[in-house]
Amino acid sequence: MDIQEYIESGILELYVYGALTPKESEEVSAILAQYPEVQQEVEQIETALQNLSSAAAPYNPEVLLAAIKSKLRNADGVIQLQPSASQKRARVLSYISMAASILFLIGIFALLNRTNTLREELQTVEVEKTQLESKLNYSEEALQETKEILAVIRDPQVTKIPLAGQQVAPEAYVNVFWDKASNKAYIDALGLPEPPEGFVYQVWSLKLDPLTPTSMGLLENFSQDENKVFELDNPNDSQAFGITLEPAGGSETPTMEQLYTLGVVQGNA
Repeated sequence: MDIQEYIESGILELYVYGALTPKESEEVSAILAQYPEVQQEVEQIETALQNLSSAAAPYNPEVLLAAIKSKLRNADGVIQLQPSASQKRARVLSYISMAASILFLIGIFALLNRTNTLREELQTVEVEKTQLESKLNYSEEALQETKEILAVIRDPQVTKIPLAGQQVAPEAYVNVFWDKASNKAYIDALGLPEPPEGFVYQVWSLKLDPLTPTSMGLLENFSQDENKVFELDNPNDSQAFGITLEPAGGSETPTMEQLYTLGVVQGNA
């Protein structure tokens, strides 16, 4: 440190006058303890201030200020001063304003982020609501379908024909509920195993003498149907019903080697 430059900087006068911040005063005190020549300069300044105070009757702050300025003035006539309290205050206010702006921008960013999060949560709720409504509609449709099936099964005018398992699937069983008045047949196929991929069950209306099969249709979407009850048209004068496993799309005539169930209408045995 250049001690002479430090002494001529004017900071010691401000120190004696009490115009420094607490931190700056602590720094000057530390230097006083380290450099005797600086301590001596401070003592001279204090003596000069006391003399000025004694000479001024009454106390004249303008004279005191002029003496300090004289001490601080350099060879070019320029006064070297530390930043004034108002300048420091302006600088602090500038920093506070900048910090407030940054905090404001952070707050705006957080608000936008929260808004986006709420929007995403709202969209999720809307999707869940749509899914719930879809499930509710499906449940209502399934309930209505079950009621219709039960009504058919319990109708005394509907003929029930049990179909027993055959050689290819002896454990299989099916019930056919034939409503002759509406030419509808309801196939309860819960006792059939899942068809292999690429195959489908085909239902046949049979005349026995001579044996004449007529396709009533396919049990489509077998795996997806939970009830395993299928409604098919049957305008035929059926004497028996049979179900075979056929390639996807069905066949024109039944594959007898893949006959899964067979049952005769009562009175035609």
